[in-house]
Amino acid sequence: MTRLFVDEYPGQARLVRAAFLNSFIALGLGATFGLVQAFHRTDIYRFLPSPDYYTVLTGHGVFLVISFVIFFLVGLFHWAITDSLGQRPTRAWLSWGWYGLMSLGTLIIAASILGGFFEEPPEVLGAPLSADVLFTFYAPLQANPLFYLGLIVFFAGTWLAGADWFRTWLTWKGDNPGKRIPLPAFMVLTTMIMWYLGSIGVIVSLIAFIVPWSFEVIPGVNPLLTRTLFWFFGHMVVYFWVLPAYLLWYNVLPTLSGGRLFSDPLARVVFILFVLLSTPVGIHHQYMDPGIAEGFKFVAMTNTMFLLLPSLLTAFTVVASMEHGARQRGGEGTFGWIRALPWREPAFTGMALAGAVFAFGGFTGIVNAGMNINYLVHNTLWIPGHIHTQVGTATALSLMAGSYWLVPQLTGNRLVGRRIALIQVVTWFLGIVFMTNAMYRSGLFGVPRRTAEPQYSFEYDVGIGSMGELNAQIALGGTLLFVATVLFLGVMLLTVLNRDSEPLVDGTIPPALSGPEDSPRILDNLKLWAAIAIVLLVLAYALPLASIIQQGGLHGQDIRPYPVVLALVDAVQHAGTTLGVAIY
Repeated sequence: MTRLFVDEYPGQARLVRAAFLNSFIALGLGATFGLVQAFHRTDIYRFLPSPDYYTVLTGHGVFLVISFVIFFLVGLFHWAITDSLGQRPTRAWLSWGWYGLMSLGTLIIAASILGGFFEEPPEVLGAPLSADVLFTFYAPLQANPLFYLGLIVFFAGTWLAGADWFRTWLTWKGDNPGKRIPLPAFMVLTTMIMWYLGSIGVIVSLIAFIVPWSFEVIPGVNPLLTRTLFWFFGHMVVYFWVLPAYLLWYNVLPTLSGGRLFSDPLARVVFILFVLLSTPVGIHHQYMDPGIAEGFKFVAMTNTMFLLLPSLLTAFTVVASMEHGARQRGGEGTFGWIRALPWREPAFTGMALAGAVFAFGGFTGIVNAGMNINYLVHNTLWIPGHIHTQVGTATALSLMAGSYWLVPQLTGNRLVGRRIALIQVVTWFLGIVFMTNAMYRSGLFGVPRRTAEPQYSFEYDVGIGSMGELNAQIALGGTLLFVATVLFLGVMLLTVLNRDSEPLVDGTIPPALSGPEDSPRILDNLKLWAAIAIVLLVLAYALPLASIIQQGGLHGQDIRPYPVVLALVDAVQHAGTTLGVAIY
């Protein structure tokens, strides 16, 4: 008999479906903004005037990496904690409470961003309703206070979600003394420990500095301090986005391959390493910031290199699991087993392709992490290339592919359009290959990121090909990604409506070849790993933060809000006038 999550836990399935709905709506918005960006930057077609490009850029980042990914994450984690523990959350109101807070926060953020499209944005809380500050919202760029308040409400919802899952685990632990934490639940809990520790930086920045500054309660902020607090959070959040994909790779991908996970202990070690290492490395995003001593940057670089270890362990474990499944299906030979994998299964193919792109993106991440090489690609199109291979494919494609397996579990409906789903994951893969190839190459030749007018008035010597060819690849890649998004959302909608059917998938995940009994119990000591992580955070950030505050103070030197586009144009024009007078 086919085992379905919706049959065993209908109330929890309803909540997960609600979270996925929010996620998919954000995906559609973010993908639309992405297509607008690709066409605008390449000058193929301008849907909007250039000043509005920054509203689009902000929406693209926030809707995709905040709303799409994190709403999917909470839905996936709620499924994982319930299914692996066999335990419903003890308070339904708590579960719907965090969903409500996150939804409310998203609506507030969306209103503040979309308000920027008005020619004269309405006044809200004493300021124009707009937020053209990008995902990173660096001071002195300033958004309407609603933008920051929405982020705080959203973050509060995620913290409440973690409390819900920890409460469920503690109840299960009381009923099952001495039992090891099931692997999916272990992954959820360790990821949330990482989130609690890492998100402290941006929450402190918002509550103590950015929000009071936006309300003019304090005269200014120390931009370097708020920027450092953001990156305290900013690199950890990349792993927060990626770890849902890891959960799928470790649990669902081996099952789809026809086998079992190779090693449960190695998977636990990987997630512990992310708890310890993901947050103390944020300063490597600030190599070009002059207010941070080079010694602190060198320490951050060294720590970042250690993050290769959990990625390499994951590559070994997941590929070994796939090989085991392929050989169970009759695969033979050193590499011949690869042909025996279920490449016609869209959920498998999507996750496998996402893993391949992630491996390539990991090597480009080494460039970002190295101080001397980073100077070459800093603030160029190389950086969005890296982000789109990691979060835009390792995460996004894995989540879409995982939906082809998981949504039938949540609805009781058969997946509609399996061939279309297979075309969708391949289309996304091709789109990301075209777009990121051009982004990486453009970055090496100095093409800037985060600008509506990348070429200004001079030409780039791209060595091989031309700027026209690179722009064509970006536009083609962006178009394929948008088409893939439309296909995915269409398949999801038809599947949800396909009620007169039964799924062909079974929700049972077999035990690992090497189970938790093959590892020491200390791996499940979450308090120990959290304590070590706190010590590493203090060692990494105490001195740099103290130095920044000593140099610039808590609130800086009366840093005023800076309207993004118009004031910049005025400044450039003034500089040109001054230069002309000086030459004359």
